Amino acid sequence: MFSLTPSNIIEFLYCPRYTYYEHVLTVPQNEDKYYKVERGRKLHDEKLERNKGYLRKRIGAIDKWEDQYLASEEMRGRVDEILKLEDGTYAPLDYKFAEYKEKLYQTYQQQLFCYALLIEGNWQVEVNRGYLVYIRSRNKLLEVPITAKDKTLIKKSISAFREIVEKNHFPKATKYKRRCLNCTYRNICIK
Repeated sequence: MFSLTPSNIIEFLYCPRYTYYEHVLTVPQNEDKYYKVERGRKLHDEKLERNKGYLRKRIGAIDKWEDQYLASEEMRGRVDEILKLEDGTYAPLDYKFAEYKEKLYQTYQQQLFCYALLIEGNWQVEVNRGYLVYIRSRNKLLEVPITAKDKTLIKKSISAFREIVEKNHFPKATKYKRRCLNCTYRNICIK
């Protein structure tokens, strides 16, 4: 079994059928065809180099590690930055090519939760918060608390993901039917 990425977990939490269609039936999402995704990735990389020092000072970071690839038996991912904070804890910092619209999206939170587990597992340090930087909102900085409950959600999701794949289990769809409107699998999904 392969190790999962934060994107795998986020898709699973959005709707478990993503996991089934992509990893059991091996139907690709073709998300790379979308212009916005490609443009966002390119600009994300460019913006990583701007205004970092100022943001780190605001957070109270005393050390930093950029573009860190971390892996465990269960999960792998690339963290934009890992910060050591003045209180001795560590925090992931992730740059988003997005505008902040007074709402913290669950997907962004879940990605930070995944990073927290990876940092704790690889570095044996405590992570109890993470940070998001919204590039299209003049580098707005947002602190996100990360609790033991949040980390447990990710661990349970990993187990449920593996059960779908290993047992060829067709899961229930999301209870949020609005999510189906923009789903890449909406044309083949059994409602």
